[in-house]
Amino acid sequence: MPLFGSTFSPKKTPPRKCASLSNLHMVGRPIREIELGLEYGTPTVNLAGHSLKFENGQWVAESGSFTGDHREMQRLRKRNQQLQEENNLLRLKVDILLDMVS
Repeated sequence: MPLFGSTFSPKKTPPRKCASLSNLHMVGRPIREIELGLEYGTPTVNLAGHSLKFENGQWVAESGSFTGDHREMQRLRKRNQQLQEENNLLRLKVDILLDMVS
C-alpha cells in the first residue's frame, strides 16, 4: 500500500489511425497531377521589363525579350575578349620580368 495514495498508472494510449485515408499515394504521378492540379508550368520573372524563365536549372531569357539589347551584349562580349587578351599579355610580361630577376 502506497504511503501518499494510489500509484501513478497512465492509461494505455489508443492505437494510431492510418496517416492518410487517401488512396492518391497508391496511384501514379500523372493521375495525381490531374487530380490535384500539380502542373504549374515553368516559373517566370519580369525584371526591369525583361522576362526570364527557369529551365533546366538556369534562368533563361524568353525569346524576344532581349532583342533591343543584342548590340549591347555583342559589345560586352567584344570588351570581355579584349580584356582577356590584355590580361594574358600582362601575365606573359610578369613571367618574363620574373625570369630576368632570377
